[in-house]
Order: sequence, then structure tokens, then C-alpha cells
Amino acid sequence: MSGPEQSDRPHDPSAEPGPGPTEWPSAGVPVGVGPHPLPWPADPRLDPDLLASGDTRNVIDRYRYWRREAIVADLDTRRHPLHVAIENFGHDMNIGTVVRTANAFAVAAVHIVGRKRWNRRGAMVTDRYQHLEHHPDVASVTTFAAAAGLSVVAVDNLPGSVPIETTTLPRQCLLLFGQESTGLTDAARANAALTVSIAQFGSTRSINAGVAAGIAMHTWIRQHADLGAAWQIGEPSQD
Repeated sequence: MSGPEQSDRPHDPSAEPGPGPTEWPSAGVPVGVGPHPLPWPADPRLDPDLLASGDTRNVIDRYRYWRREAIVADLDTRRHPLHVAIENFGHDMNIGTVVRTANAFAVAAVHIVGRKRWNRRGAMVTDRYQHLEHHPDVASVTTFAAAAGLSVVAVDNLPGSVPIETTTLPRQCLLLFGQESTGLTDAARANAALTVSIAQFGSTRSINAGVAAGIAMHTWIRQHADLGAAWQIGEPSQD
């Protein structure tokens, strides 16, 4: 793989790579909005370069023309007390999907456990707006969780797990996921206060780790988030 959004380099939150997959025109059809008509609004959150050239980023209408730093600052005012951690000892390709979903649900932070390098393609540029933390091992991330007052909830189909569909997740929570091939490590299982499983009815033993993370995050959203604060496609942007 090649290109700025397909590289396998470590995440650098200060870096500003080139256009990502969601910022490329499709079959010559422009995406986003074009240059802002003059006179430009006097708003320090707005980026002069975007105002001049247009904004084709994968952001909601509210954030059109905003600086990246301004978007992150605004998100920080309403992130949820939910954290997500995923083990990366085998260089899991699902991390990008987890990051993208975490951004959609305004998760406080995504914690990558094990290898620091991860493939950013699946994140679809959302890693620019999502807080990411690295931990060398499970002990490190669980120590963080304890200091932050977060209950560690492991997600895996293991003996002794309880169905996520009928379990109330803690509001102050860190959801912990294993890698695609082997699931949670023994250390992750031992350090979790609770292990939940996702009901399955087919022949496969497990579902994709990125999908499982999305299901678990949405379960937390249904139980604890203010659904009236969610944005809806087609509704006007509000400042």
C-alpha cells in the first residue's frame, strides 16, 4: 500500500498528511464545499486556506472551514466518559476502523496497546480529530484506567462472560478488545472487572474485531449518551 493515508508509519497527531480517501473527488464529482464567498466571516475558528480553496474534508457541516485544532477543541467539550483500548500485539488491521467508530461516538480516547505502529487507512482521516494514546502492555493501560476511575470491560466470547445485550455497562468505562486472530490476551482477561460477549447465531466462532468494537461502543451510547445531542444528516448546522 502507498499514499499518505495508507502508510504504515506511527501515528503523529501533529502531522498533517495529504488528502485522505474521503477527501478525493469520486468520478470527478466534487465533495464538500467550494470557496467561501467574500467577505469572509470574522471567526478565529475558520481556516483562511479552506475559506479560499474550499473544504472537502470528511466533517459534518458544522465544521466546514474550521481549523483542525478548533474542531478538536469543540469535540473536547462534549466527549463521552468512554474510552476504548485495543491490543495490537499482532499488528491488527482493525485499529483504523475502531478509531473511526470512536470518533463517530465522541469517545474520550482510543488506547493502542502493544505495537505503536498501526495502519491508518481504515481510520479514514478521523485520527486527526480523535485523541490517541499508546501503552506498551495491558498493565500500563489498566493502571491508567484505575487512576482515571474507569472500569475495564473486556469484550470477548469467553467462558464466564455475560451478554452485552442484557448488561448495563459502567458509565465511566474502558472497553478492552483483543486482536483479530487470538482475541484478548490472558493479561487482558485477568485485569478486566467485567467481560461481556456479543450474541452470535451463525457458524463462525467470532465476529470481526472492528465490528465487535462498534457494537460495544453503540451499546454504551444507547445506555448513557444524550441522544438529543446527536447530529442528524440533513439537519441544519448549529453554532
